[in-house]
Amino acid sequence: MKIALTKLSTKDLATLVQRMISNAESGKYPVIASHPLLKTLQDSYAAYDKVYAKQIYSGKGNDVATADHERDIAYNNLKAFLNGYRKLALATNYHLAEDLYGVFKTFGLDLDRLSYSSQTAQMKKLIETLETSENRQKISVLGLDAAFTEMKTKHEVFENLFADQAQANADLRNMSSASAIRKNMEKTLKTYINLLTAMKEVPGWELFYSDVNELVKAAKNSSIGETPKSEKPS
Repeated sequence: MKIALTKLSTKDLATLVQRMISNAESGKYPVIASHPLLKTLQDSYAAYDKVYAKQIYSGKGNDVATADHERDIAYNNLKAFLNGYRKLALATNYHLAEDLYGVFKTFGLDLDRLSYSSQTAQMKKLIETLETSENRQKISVLGLDAAFTEMKTKHEVFENLFADQAQANADLRNMSSASAIRKNMEKTLKTYINLLTAMKEVPGWELFYSDVNELVKAAKNSSIGETPKSEKPS
């Protein structure tokens, strides 16, 4: 009974071990029922099962990107209005738009092009400055309360999602390495297979060996013609 465990895909390896454990637990083979190596294989598989399909990252990236895009739109809309209105010298209160646009200038007119963290830091300062009583009054006079609230809200939504993503990613990285767990299970499974091979002619082990050998053959056939998928380290 020979098989190159390292050539099996992540899913096929999990399937093989799960089938082997189910076979051993079926009650048909008393010789293996209470064997300590079976318990070791069960524990190894339990650890592997928790992480073999996990993603390296939280999967929240698309949500964060969408929230950032919506934040950028709200930021650019308000900035564009102020930039246009301040140029209308004959318009009522155009000077207020000039003042508020000056606040945007202070913290940068290209925040939407910065990294998530840098933009968040600058947006926080921008919003805090715009929230002073003097600037809030100017915003109200220009009828921009809704636009400012939208920008602030979109920014808060982004911050919350980004924080959730950071925590989720940290939790994933703190889990045991998937590659290390796989190596441990491969080692245990190899020992298990070697035991069955050594005992295959001992009374009580013959049929058990034969059954497991069929499972191994099925696993080998499933990997024929497949290129093993590379797995990123966690």
